[in-house]
Amino acid sequence: MKRSLRRAVVVCLIVGIFLAACAKPQPTAVPSATAPSAAAAPTAAEKVGAPYKIGFLAAITGGNAFLGVPERDAALMLQKEFDAQGGIVGPDGVRHPVQILIHDTESKGDVAITVAKKLINDDKVIALVGPTGSPVAMALIPVVQEAGVPLVTMVSSHATVTPIAERKWIFKVAASNIHTAPWQVKYAKAKGLTKIANLYVNNAYGEDGAQAIRQTAQAEGIQIVLEETFDAADTDMTAQITRIKASEAQAVLVTAVPPAAAIFTKQYRELGVNLPLLHNSGVAMKPFIDLAGAENVEGVLFPMGKLVAANALPDSDPQKAVLLKFIADYEAFTKNPVSTFAGHAWDAIQIIATVAKTLPDGLTVEEQRSRLRDGIENLKGFVGVDGVFNFSPEDHVGLSTKDVVLVRITNGTWEYYPEDKW
Repeated sequence: MKRSLRRAVVVCLIVGIFLAACAKPQPTAVPSATAPSAAAAPTAAEKVGAPYKIGFLAAITGGNAFLGVPERDAALMLQKEFDAQGGIVGPDGVRHPVQILIHDTESKGDVAITVAKKLINDDKVIALVGPTGSPVAMALIPVVQEAGVPLVTMVSSHATVTPIAERKWIFKVAASNIHTAPWQVKYAKAKGLTKIANLYVNNAYGEDGAQAIRQTAQAEGIQIVLEETFDAADTDMTAQITRIKASEAQAVLVTAVPPAAAIFTKQYRELGVNLPLLHNSGVAMKPFIDLAGAENVEGVLFPMGKLVAANALPDSDPQKAVLLKFIADYEAFTKNPVSTFAGHAWDAIQIIATVAKTLPDGLTVEEQRSRLRDGIENLKGFVGVDGVFNFSPEDHVGLSTKDVVLVRITNGTWEYYPEDKW
């Protein structure tokens, strides 16, 4: 009787620990690091290998938290799924638990570097995912290059993966500005707007987007009549907007993220500018609408992945089923609207897990990292949230303009804006 009682107590404790580890995170939770929960127990006949540890860096606090929290939530969702299925099974039948080690970068490059070094040297991760924000990603490049660890970033700047000779270990899942900016210019050209203003935030993301707009505009015969910059922390853009009003610009193309992007848009409307306003994908989030005000973002256009168009896609589109499942899973797990930034995290982790399934047991961590890098570089036809990925030694993004659509903000929400409605 005493033995039965002891068994019951032990079972209750195990169940309690499992439920606590898998509990839904609150949006306000800001752990510096999130430990994985225990994986499902293998069958008696299975051989279990060492866990595959994936380091995950996101801006859970700081200026980019509105991007990093959805990314963190997607990682927690996938951790729960990996636990439920007992990890992943390699080509030799050995099962490996998956542990996603989540850390907060606080939206700072120096914090990201410190955490990345810990994950690489102490935790012996096989790969890194993150960080949030192009400037922080640029700061991590020397660290991962020197350590020889695959890094799959969630940022937009194409400079994080080029030149590839200097970015051997780095890959990216968010569409680059070279994939999104052409849609801004393409729309202007389709509407007969041949003179544009090129506005951008003064950091790696903004400069990358501005350059992509320059290149596309030149190729399409569009004239840039004004270029202006602003800092990410600026709260007054009236000087730049006044110069827009005095210019010959027929449309305004912007590369920035909130809060600066929202402040610019709000002041743009308040100063009575009625020129078409085309942002880049950095505003593909609800906080942009909330910060700028629904009345000020009405009619704003921007390019993004097909997530927003999931229901409108034909059944033949390979992304449709993946997108609909991701939306349902994410919203059920978080009780929040789906986020394209969460999709970046989902793609990055799933790409690493897909290639990890090809690793035989018994490799050293260094061998695992090297084989993962080579495997990602040669991964073809991976259907994700951001698109259908086809990586190569010449392309560490694997996406194209075909993985992007144009979106219009209507009545305070995103609306797929296909070309036949332009």
